[in-house]
Amino acid sequence: MPIARRNGFKVAYEVFGDGPPVVLHPGMFQVGSHWSRAGYTSALAAAHTVITVDPLGLGGSDAPEDPAAYALARRAEYVTAVLDDAGVDRAAYWGYSLGALTGYGVALYAPERLTRLVAGAFDPIDGFRTAVDALLAHFGLPADTDPYPLMKQGALADPELAAVIEAVPPVALRANFAAIRYEPGVRARLADTGVPMLMYAGTADPWHGPVREFARQTGRGFFSVPDADHLGGWSRSAEILPHVLPFLAGGQEA
Repeated sequence: MPIARRNGFKVAYEVFGDGPPVVLHPGMFQVGSHWSRAGYTSALAAAHTVITVDPLGLGGSDAPEDPAAYALARRAEYVTAVLDDAGVDRAAYWGYSLGALTGYGVALYAPERLTRLVAGAFDPIDGFRTAVDALLAHFGLPADTDPYPLMKQGALADPELAAVIEAVPPVALRANFAAIRYEPGVRARLADTGVPMLMYAGTADPWHGPVREFARQTGRGFFSVPDADHLGGWSRSAEILPHVLPFLAGGQEA
């Protein structure tokens, strides 16, 4: 597995296929290989050089224990470090959840490195707060409840995610999550970026409404995954790829 380095940390990635490059960045508690397991990598590698990333803090990448290491500007730098190490000047980028947030960061801090951005299921208006509010309301918990144990417990129910979680020092995992939770929305700055963008979310995902609204307000492409919750908006690759492949090939935003 190749290793890029930035800010004293290593970031692991893998490369598949040949053609115009596209970076795939997964969500929280996931690593780059989850794109392959969900059926994305092989479909994309038929026409693209696919670069899957293990996010900082997970998988083969380093796991710092300071939340500052996971700030949005730093997350963007780890993506550009991978591009530099792979010898890629500009690439398309596809991220889901945490990966979408990271893609927003690259569009803000290094837009010259992106040809296109596909962002799945992360609210650019109010950030992580939308999902936290929905989760706490679902369980009837006070607004000041720490959501981390609930989210971690839910992820541990999936054996593949559990394997990733259990391999990370708890302090580092908590620091990674803390940086996401308190990252503010990026609506104003993201609206001004000239990077072509396609956004999507499942209709049963609490982030569906805000993502759709941002796309409407800014004239970005958007599509819904019918009846999909946050997990379904990731796992139903057979429904999602037909929307994304034409966009990555240079088509207009949906």
